[in-house]
Amino acid sequence: MTDRPRTAPGAAGTTGTGTPSASTDQPKAEPIRVLIADDHALFRHGLEMVLNEEDGIELVGQASDGAEAVQIFSEAVPDVVLMDIRMPKTTGIEAARQMKEVAPSAKIVMLTISDEEEDLFEAIRAGASGYLLKDIPLDEVAEAVRSVYGGQSLINPSMAGKLLTEFATLARRDVLRLVARGMNNRDIAKELFISENTVKNHVRNILEKLQIHSRMEAVMIAVREKLIEIS
Repeated sequence: MTDRPRTAPGAAGTTGTGTPSASTDQPKAEPIRVLIADDHALFRHGLEMVLNEEDGIELVGQASDGAEAVQIFSEAVPDVVLMDIRMPKTTGIEAARQMKEVAPSAKIVMLTISDEEEDLFEAIRAGASGYLLKDIPLDEVAEAVRSVYGGQSLINPSMAGKLLTEFATLARRDVLRLVARGMNNRDIAKELFISENTVKNHVRNILEKLQIHSRMEAVMIAVREKLIEIS
């Protein structure tokens, strides 16, 4: 009979019984690297205190204006940026555009007092993964960082409704654009990957809103108001 190899008692990584010990080192996950950009020092300090208490999150820089934020971002290339919209020199929205050019995979969360629809839409178009108002409890910021790092999109509940309304408006404009090309409801539905009933509802809502009776009247008004272009 062939002898089996034996492990010496007390060998590294085992107990005296040959069972792997609980002290075996496990590879530690890399921390989420975060940059804070805000022109209010007190708010930055509050975020710093909260994030420094969190395991798995590492603060890699702070900036007091948009231009400085872009510079630090280019050097540190953080995973997540927490950034205000209203900042000197370069706005948070413009800074976000520049950051996404440097590192398209970066996650940017706007932390702002602005509940203006245009700021929300511009932030999303600039590549922001989140839009949160500054009334969010600071102890929820760390969870927001983890969420966007994990691939989620975060929008303050009070802003989400405005975003959905805008998306609905854009969808209706797409319907108008396709109506202007002479497409029927069935073809429009296929083009936009929506149901034919949804197309009918959009068209009806457009006609009711404009107080008109025909699809082509709606197209003419949309062209006149520069909502759509006929190529």
